[in-house]
Amino acid sequence: MGELIMSAPVAGLTSKSRIAAEDVAMLRHEVFGDGVVTRGEAEALFALDATAKDKCQEWPPFFVEAVTDYIVHQEKPSGYISQDNADWLIRTISRDGMVDSRTELELLVHVLEQAKSSPSQLCVYALEQVAHAVIDGKGPLMLGGTLAPGLIAQAEVELLRRILHAHGGDGNIAITRAEAEVLFKINECTAQGHNDPSWNELFVKAIANFVMCSAGYEAPTRDVALRRDAFLEHADPEIGGFFSRMISGGLAGIMEAYRSPGDVEAEWEAKNRAAEALARRAETVDAGEAGWLIDHIGVDRPLYENERALLTLIKHASPEIHPALRPLLDKVA
Repeated sequence: MGELIMSAPVAGLTSKSRIAAEDVAMLRHEVFGDGVVTRGEAEALFALDATAKDKCQEWPPFFVEAVTDYIVHQEKPSGYISQDNADWLIRTISRDGMVDSRTELELLVHVLEQAKSSPSQLCVYALEQVAHAVIDGKGPLMLGGTLAPGLIAQAEVELLRRILHAHGGDGNIAITRAEAEVLFKINECTAQGHNDPSWNELFVKAIANFVMCSAGYEAPTRDVALRRDAFLEHADPEIGGFFSRMISGGLAGIMEAYRSPGDVEAEWEAKNRAAEALARRAETVDAGEAGWLIDHIGVDRPLYENERALLTLIKHASPEIHPALRPLLDKVA
């Protein structure tokens, strides 16, 4: 930890149990007055957040703004989160591997959204905070006591969507394996719950993005690939009623998005030149990806409905299917 440097007015707040609106106004002047938020100031704000039990409504947005400014903008080049700052943030907000306040969770997501680029483990760490709530009933999302472990509600799906979108900058076009691992863990642990339909949509789109990039398709940006209102325009009868019961429809849209040379491609043409996508162009679903899918979907139990939809999508769209996937794909039409 860096040295905790606080001005006298800020230091005076550490003995108070309440942070009032006038305190936030004073802090805003102290912290932003010179245009530079230092690590010492950021650590002082974390200390205040931890010690003051009664905080006014002005505190959370100020806290999030100030610490985000330090992490995202103070090191050059601005907008690129260094490994050191990412490690510091995770270390500072973690207790037993978990974020324990909604304010700090919002900070984590806001940092990802504001950054042009961030280390991948920061995104995975954020996804894991949602998994803690969904699977174990632990962490900041559960503090209000309104969410039930074992199922995923719309609010949690939207938080996952924000996190995945946020990590899409600066060439992070494809969903990473580490991100996909967390999504599969959530799916496995909530499969028997009454999940919000938006979860099925996000799960299929995100895993399809991961697999199809490895299958040789240049990925659209995450914003396009995961967009709620641009996914699957037409229901496909081969998937039964699955997609027609989802928010946005059928199978054709995402397949068109990945292989159309026309207008759809223009939406992500600039991002499509990213090195990650170019490096994957000639690849197919190889033995590694096939084994990964088999390990996560398995062959010893019935397919979950959203897994069936995912496999149907892969079967229709991938130009070459690795033989190891045949036992899985044979389960779908």
